[in-house]
Amino acid sequence: MRRRASLPEAKGVTIRCERLDNTLSRPLQYEAFSIAQNTVGKNMTRTLQFHIEELIPYINWVYFYHAWGVNSEQGREIRAEADLLLARWAEEKRQTRFRVRLFKAHSSEEDILLYGDKGDMHVLPLLRQQSPPYLCLADFLPPVSMPAETMGVFASMVPFRVDDLLGQTLADRLAEASAERGHEIVRKDIWGYAPDEDLTPGDMFAERYRGKRPAVGYPSLPDQSLNFVLADLLDFPSLGISLTENGAMIPHASTTGLMISHPQCRHFKVGTIGEDQLADYASRRGTSPDALRRFMDIA
Repeated sequence: MRRRASLPEAKGVTIRCERLDNTLSRPLQYEAFSIAQNTVGKNMTRTLQFHIEELIPYINWVYFYHAWGVNSEQGREIRAEADLLLARWAEEKRQTRFRVRLFKAHSSEEDILLYGDKGDMHVLPLLRQQSPPYLCLADFLPPVSMPAETMGVFASMVPFRVDDLLGQTLADRLAEASAERGHEIVRKDIWGYAPDEDLTPGDMFAERYRGKRPAVGYPSLPDQSLNFVLADLLDFPSLGISLTENGAMIPHASTTGLMISHPQCRHFKVGTIGEDQLADYASRRGTSPDALRRFMDIA
């Protein structure tokens, strides 16, 4: 039985998927969108450090309160303590670290193909939804029959040690704030596909910028073992990040993921996958289904 799902057509993009039994194809059509020509296919790596005072406007306090199980009114006392700790860290000149690597990129069904500077190619296997609208993040990059476009991978981390719960909660927010600030610089300058962007931090929290920055662990990137792939691409050790055998990042206040600029890119939930998709995904990852099973929500 053949089932078809499609996204609404919008300016510059048409994406369609087909489902035949349990095997999903990549989009049947992809229309390129216009970006600054000097950014297409740009390969580079940039590492930035941000002072704490620069990041304070980029802290999303909603998630800070959520971590404590309170709202902003109930959390006034803990927020005051957090502000004092931030002021101390700023006075001590503490910094976060952010790294982005840009590649020329194509998609091949559910894989993203990343081309290095020396003719090397890295394959990033991904997962597709098993229910409408059958999305995969690879859908938002052009197939190999079209010119390559740019895609980014990133990591952000807080390198200094924190021992108490307040410090850890605040460090987690700073790692995200560092990713937010770094993504803004990437869009406007390093990659430069949105040089005239003029957004407030609140606009960024609402993701009113073009494209998306899905992190590993997001519903569209649910496989934590992808951290091992990104660790190689971004050279985690030189950034000060290590991984546990389960793929968890150390320090805890770290995040990593993808940067996709397509204007129709969106967040979605891959959801539960079946044994057949797990087997296909494991084959594309070059490992066994059992090795990946612990990272997955298997039907």
